[in-house]
Amino acid sequence: MRALVPMAVALLMVGCASSTMQAARTGAPTAQLESRKAPDRVAQCIQYSWQDEAVFGVDASGYLDPRKEGGFTVYTREAEAFVDVYAQGAGSRVDFYAKQQDAGALRRKAAAATCL
Repeated sequence: MRALVPMAVALLMVGCASSTMQAARTGAPTAQLESRKAPDRVAQCIQYSWQDEAVFGVDASGYLDPRKEGGFTVYTREAEAFVDVYAQGAGSRVDFYAKQQDAGALRRKAAAATCL
């Protein structure tokens, strides 16, 4: 029984993040970036860079999920910032979304850009 409570909380958080991301995708991304690297390599690099506690402190989080439409999504807790990484030609396109245009979002975007 005790194991069910944490699992339920985790599922609830994923559901909230998912609806937040879907709502953000109805508008234009905050930024669009391009890379010559494969989408899986770019997405894994972004996930790793967003987990850097030296840069993001206790807010260091990066979760990676494949998208049904193809590509990958890397997101933070509560989807404060996320990227969709798609195949584009021989490389990748990265759509960056952020709830707020603050210093944290700029750091996330800069970290994502280092993976291109």
